[in-house]
Amino acid sequence: MAKHLLAGVLIMGLAPPALAQTPLAIDPGSSAIKWGPCPPLFAKGCQIAVLHGDPAKSNADVLLRVPGGFKLPPHRHTSAERMILIGGRLKVRYQGSPARTLGPGHYAYGPAGLPHEGICLGRQRCTLFIAFEGPVDAEAVKGPIR
Repeated sequence: MAKHLLAGVLIMGLAPPALAQTPLAIDPGSSAIKWGPCPPLFAKGCQIAVLHGDPAKSNADVLLRVPGGFKLPPHRHTSAERMILIGGRLKVRYQGSPARTLGPGHYAYGPAGLPHEGICLGRQRCTLFIAFEGPVDAEAVKGPIR
């Protein structure tokens, strides 16, 4: 299966000063955030934006947003991910764990390499902050997560 690196998303993120070691504070709804499409393994409608860092290196922060009803297919990352749901309701399931429904402000942690999937519940768009420990990538996983 192909692994999709998100380094190309960097040009869709904030202007270069956000990559410097300077303080940054930004509203997730700001028009300064530049959204682009997610990697091809995710269906049309999935969008991603880099808030800080270089997604080809360690410690990048991104926003991911999907429309209501959107299904995030089974996938995994080589990096652990730390997430906070900003808006919407997102049902997530990690392999070997029960499904959990996140609401705004809820935190989730995904270990490196652990397959997972999700669905944005209802009609409201889901927006998720994700901090990756390593380079940002996504690899499709066959079959449903159990």
